[in-house]
This record gives sequence, structure tokens and C-alpha cells, in this order.
Amino acid sequence: MPELIKLYIRNVAIGFGIAAAFVAGLLWFDIMGLWQLISSSSSGLLAVFMLWFMNGIVFAGVQFAWAVMALAQDEDEGGPRRGTPVAHDLVPVRVPAKRGSRQRHQPHR
Repeated sequence: MPELIKLYIRNVAIGFGIAAAFVAGLLWFDIMGLWQLISSSSSGLLAVFMLWFMNGIVFAGVQFAWAVMALAQDEDEGGPRRGTPVAHDLVPVRVPAKRGSRQRHQPHR
């Protein structure tokens, strides 16, 4: 199996695991009365599954995106990249303005 597919499956599993912990925390601490609502409903298991699955999609996507972005390496140093490269040799340039080119601002009344 290709390494990218292994990376994807591993990170999706991690994301769904994080989602399971998140939903368990929501239910354990009874956030906004969620445990009461789910335990008193006939379709509570379906609600828990949907809550876990939808959060799993989000957390898996974020986990995989983080893992892919962490793969980037700087070509010069061979290590991971740290932010956007900035040119240090920038020189300011004078640009002449034409007379009367500025619009007057009228305050709202």
C-alpha cells in the first residue's frame, strides 16, 4: 500500500478517535443537557452516532491536513519549514502622487 494512503488512514483513524473522546466529553459533562436529551429519546443512539460521525469528519480532515502540512521541508536546510519566507533586501520606492487625485471623504449625517 502506498505511504500516502497509510498516512491518510492513520490520520483519519486518529481524527475519529479524537471525535469519540470529544463526544464522550460532551455526554459525560452533560453540556447543554445533551445527556438528558439523548438518554430520554428513542433515537438517542442514532443521535450519538451522527454526532460522532460528523465531528469525526471534521477532526479527521483537520488531522490529515496538519499531517500533510507537517511533511513540507525547506529545500535549503532539509528540515521542516517555519512560516513564509520574507525577503530582507526590500528597498522603498518613491511614487509621485498627482495633484487632486485624492477623493474627499464626506462624513455621514
